[in-house]
Amino acid sequence: MSITRRSFLKAAGLAAAWASSPRGALAARGKRKNLVVIMADDVSPNAYGCYRNYVRYPRAGKTPHLDRMAREGAMFVTAWATAMCSPTRAMIMTGRYAHRTGFYHNALKLGDRPDLVGNNLTFGKVLAGAGYATGIAGKWHVTGGKPDSPNGGFQEHSLWSGPKELAELPGKPKHTGAWENDTTPSRYWHPCIIRNGKYLPTEPEDFGPAVHTDFVCEFIRRHRRRPFLAYFAMAAPHGTRKGITTTPLRGSPGDMSRPDQADERAARFRALNEYVDVCVGRILHTLEKEKLLGETVVMFTSDNGSAVTAKTRAVERGARVPLIVFGGGVRKRGATMELADLTDVLPTLLDFAQVKLPDGYAIDGQSLEPFLAGRTDSHRDWIHSTIGTSQLLRDKRWLLEAVNPVLSLPRGRFYDCGDDRTGKAYRDVTRSSDPAAVAARKRFDEILKRFPPLRKDNPFWKTRVGAKFLKAYTAPAAVKKHLSNHRDYEYGT
Repeated sequence: MSITRRSFLKAAGLAAAWASSPRGALAARGKRKNLVVIMADDVSPNAYGCYRNYVRYPRAGKTPHLDRMAREGAMFVTAWATAMCSPTRAMIMTGRYAHRTGFYHNALKLGDRPDLVGNNLTFGKVLAGAGYATGIAGKWHVTGGKPDSPNGGFQEHSLWSGPKELAELPGKPKHTGAWENDTTPSRYWHPCIIRNGKYLPTEPEDFGPAVHTDFVCEFIRRHRRRPFLAYFAMAAPHGTRKGITTTPLRGSPGDMSRPDQADERAARFRALNEYVDVCVGRILHTLEKEKLLGETVVMFTSDNGSAVTAKTRAVERGARVPLIVFGGGVRKRGATMELADLTDVLPTLLDFAQVKLPDGYAIDGQSLEPFLAGRTDSHRDWIHSTIGTSQLLRDKRWLLEAVNPVLSLPRGRFYDCGDDRTGKAYRDVTRSSDPAAVAARKRFDEILKRFPPLRKDNPFWKTRVGAKFLKAYTAPAAVKKHLSNHRDYEYGT
């Protein structure tokens, strides 16, 4: 099903009506929470110590700050994004799945105008309209409107940027720092950053994640007397195109070479994740120093599973991400087996901010606030994800992967997971006649009717962009990787 111009105009009309209402239909009950959302880039839960007992092949370094958040707040053992960057950023900011936003893949965005912030309400716009100070740091990476546009809703920004963004600035400044390749400026050492509409010159010893963390901490300090939203969409621990970079915890500035040994690559990736934890710790320290932690909800997640073993794959490991929520108003739960996905972030933020969406504006997420606050001990019955033309669905026992009519797998693969969440005990019941499996699959088929799949007859494939995507997407090697789990994570092994 393609995204129509009519649906875009309807969304835009609802957004306009909401924006003209008093403070975005703000409810007037109690104190609104400050909000901090931190999203790491390209990393599975096994990179963080708090998930060590809930994943296969834990590869965690020292992450004491995230471990504290998980211990004193709520850590979701099974939370899903999509298996790729851009559609997840659409998912988290809008509370909507791909069938509404049109964002299916970095290279597959349907609709007359693939403009995320122009065609959907984002948490930046909604909260800015409700009187929140809003700031974004790190990485934008969605097409359409800019983060600092009225629809983007972020009043301040500190973003890793490239030649296209620099060319749009007054004077068209050139990046004078490091580069990852001929077209991509560095996100790590000597990075390319645009801050509040101006190119920010950096030095060789400046490390991108540290510069963005400085911005977030200063943003919190400056806005401590009003409610704020800080969205830190990190560019780490994503590996650079010249290999996994060093960090202030391992190596020296400017060392962008590809390590020759696998153990050194693994050590550098671990150090990047340890540095992510350092950044989280600095933000928590700032909140504590400003006596704001009891008034602030902090979320940590990532945009998709780790590269090579998970990213872009239409399997649970591709979509599975860490999700930890901590701070004021969050009950101490520790690890929870309740399900969540990143469409839940927007409604959760709005509940903590006591803000309502306009009547008739549809989202797919369900607020976690009642569960986090302790008013209920359950959240949702199932979670969903889309990557490319593949769909995934799970409940607490059953898992459906790789439902893909375009790649000749229209029924996907169905698993009985029992009580396991690691993949060790999953049983393939795709062709099973067991009554429990048959009944579960029938229930899943009913749920999937809400999300019409992209099929081979979709007119988008006849466009220049669509044909180019389809050619690359259906190449044999690409199909094999997309539909298969990485060999280390195959079920039952």
